[in-house]
Amino acid sequence: MNKLNIQPQKLPDSDKVTVNVGLVDLAQVDLLVEEGFYSNRTDFVRTAIRNQLQVHAEAIRQTVTRKRYVMGMHRYGQRELAQVVASGQQLEIHVLGLAVIEDDVPPALARDAIASLQVLGAFVASPAVREALADRIQS
Repeated sequence: MNKLNIQPQKLPDSDKVTVNVGLVDLAQVDLLVEEGFYSNRTDFVRTAIRNQLQVHAEAIRQTVTRKRYVMGMHRYGQRELAQVVASGQQLEIHVLGLAVIEDDVPPALARDAIASLQVLGAFVASPAVREALADRIQS
């Protein structure tokens, strides 16, 4: 009996962002790093982002509720999408975080099951599924 060696799909837990910062601001960040307030520039930027997200937490919560986003990671597999199609429904997917359409989902099933897709964060799907949903992905 042969065993299949199936590797789990590697999902991103972060994304790279490039930011242009004025030289004086950057020098002040470097000074704080040098003085030990932060371990490096990245640590400073992450901390600043988290602080701003806390400042705006209520606005984020209200928007997530109003626009009906699912927060965090949500995976869509073949079985779940087949059930949606069998029930005569289509999904309107709104994810704030990470949306994954599993590798076992054929492009035709994704197209039949998903009416629209909006992801603020990261979207992981095979190239064929991405192509099948290209006209339904909202930016």
